[in-house]
Amino acid sequence: MKHHYFFVLFLLSITWLACAQKSEQKETPESPKIEQKADLHEGMDIPEDNRISLDLLPKQKRHQLQNMRSHLVAVQTIVELIAKNDFDLASKVAHSQLGSTTEMKLMCASFGNKDFEDLGLNFHASADHLSEVLKTKDPKKSLEALSVTMNYCINCHANYRQ
Repeated sequence: MKHHYFFVLFLLSITWLACAQKSEQKETPESPKIEQKADLHEGMDIPEDNRISLDLLPKQKRHQLQNMRSHLVAVQTIVELIAKNDFDLASKVAHSQLGSTTEMKLMCASFGNKDFEDLGLNFHASADHLSEVLKTKDPKKSLEALSVTMNYCINCHANYRQ
């Protein structure tokens, strides 16, 4: 159980560090701009993106991206709080930042796609359940509930695109 917990924590920490490092990179005289090669994926067999498009307007896209990024930060915060045995605060974060708030329910209904709406509502409901499980202060059950919530993220990203 401990190995699984630390493995999840390790993966999320690496992801967070990579994102934080990339966002903090600034071009200075000491650090020249790193150029990406245009042919980075040349020769790779990259499948066509057949996910369902939500046909969002640019403003909607930016708003949705911001929400997903804030959800990712909330997940990272929850993992960190579990590691610190601060289950009460982790529960509050799960409820307030991932749970079925009125704002999230309205947002899920605003996309005009019933299947996407249902998936989003189920994601937020799973975060409500996560919040309750975190109150038990059981790390194993908490990580299992977090895994369920994150599976909704995986399912959504596998099936939908902006």
